[in-house]
Amino acid sequence: MRLHGRVALITGGASGIGRATALLFARQGAAVAVVDLDEVAGPAVVGAMVDEGGRAIFVPCDVTEAADCQHAVEQTVRDLGGLDVLLNAAGIIRRATVLETTEAEWDQVMAVNVKSVFLLSKYAIPVMAESGGGVIVNVSSGWGLVGGPRAAAYCASKGAVVQLTKSMALDHGRQNIRVNCICPGDTDTPMLRDEARQLGEPMEQFLAEAAERPLGRIGRPEDIAEGALYLASDASSFVTGTALVVDGGGIAG
Repeated sequence: MRLHGRVALITGGASGIGRATALLFARQGAAVAVVDLDEVAGPAVVGAMVDEGGRAIFVPCDVTEAADCQHAVEQTVRDLGGLDVLLNAAGIIRRATVLETTEAEWDQVMAVNVKSVFLLSKYAIPVMAESGGGVIVNVSSGWGLVGGPRAAAYCASKGAVVQLTKSMALDHGRQNIRVNCICPGDTDTPMLRDEARQLGEPMEQFLAEAAERPLGRIGRPEDIAEGALYLASDASSFVTGTALVVDGGGIAG
């Protein structure tokens, strides 16, 4: 029970990495606020946690809107009694070059992937500081550290998340707030499968190519969730400002 007695807010918690992390955090003793736009899958995740004896709530939220983000933090504090861990897992991808990307697509990717981290952190940090500290874990990507083809907006956004993480770690360490990010490689989520559709590639071929890394497979959401648990728990009590790569060796060489 590495998160016993703590309260976590997880964006993008209805699916993929966010869902896997929400379920793991609940099993590790945390009360969890699942924050997402999906008002069907989100409550289902909460129901699964409650069925296992956990405490959880669903908060519908557009993470690109300041009022929604502020409300999500306030409802978490009100209903669950505080806020100790913020996991910014909401994200989207657009597989396109700069020339292929429209201005609207660029703005949407940057809003969901970067602005959301800024907004949730802006409202969470004062709550954490007042209670003596906390942890923020941002989900970046291996492509936040190295470039990738036909993913200009996505790579730019995830690189921004890495640098925003480092900046917040410097600014808020004295408030006992640790800020780290996790950089997954290809992980079997709905977003990964949507990439194949965007690129017009056969799904099996796309997934096989994604598995071409030293460990010979694509990641599972649970693999990434375990990394997030490490960063959220006291096991990483002297770790802040870092980018933890969990990608089966994909960018190792």
